[in-house]
Amino acid sequence: MNKNIQKKTGVLWAERNYKLVHLLLIFFIFSVVGWVWEVMLGYVTGGVLVNRGVLHGPLLPIYGRGVILILILLKKLRKSPVAEFLGIILLSGCMEYFVSWYLEMVYDGKRWWDYSDYWLNLNGRICMEGLILFGFGGMFVVYIAAPFLDSKMQKMNSRHLMILVVVLLIIYVGDSVYSMKYPNIGDGVTESSVRGKIEYCSIMQKDKELKQTEKFLYSWV
Repeated sequence: MNKNIQKKTGVLWAERNYKLVHLLLIFFIFSVVGWVWEVMLGYVTGGVLVNRGVLHGPLLPIYGRGVILILILLKKLRKSPVAEFLGIILLSGCMEYFVSWYLEMVYDGKRWWDYSDYWLNLNGRICMEGLILFGFGGMFVVYIAAPFLDSKMQKMNSRHLMILVVVLLIIYVGDSVYSMKYPNIGDGVTESSVRGKIEYCSIMQKDKELKQTEKFLYSWV
């Protein structure tokens, strides 16, 4: 197979070097994707939309950071999908455990996730189910999503991309500084296990249905 064709598809295509500006944009893209994923997951399991994460904006930086670390630190493993998959699981597990511990230390014992109800969890901070999911998600990012996005960015005006990155960084830093003192907390966001979150969402859904019923009855009075 022609080497130029190989570089456009498959493993060699994923072995590219990413520009700093592109990496920053990829960070923001997957921070938003992670936020949407968790919010929708909460809605599907509990029927209630809850703003996930420490920040107040629609960002979950742990997803963006994870993607960037995978793209940078695991590049040498890219020729071996099996090694890449295992590397993603290990890296994701270490980062998620550390971030969970760090947030708990900084914010007086508060937790933004708790896997205590999951099989094969470690202190409720990470679990095998989540790590395997991150593994497959990371593979999709490494071999498909990130190269695709990078190729699209290469065709865009570099000055416009730089301006966009600067604006996003200002918003992100501002939210981060504000959230250090006033983090996003509350029911369904912190201090609850998976079972607790489901129970909370269930209560909220019942409350919503009760209010709708009361509104309907009042309309007939």
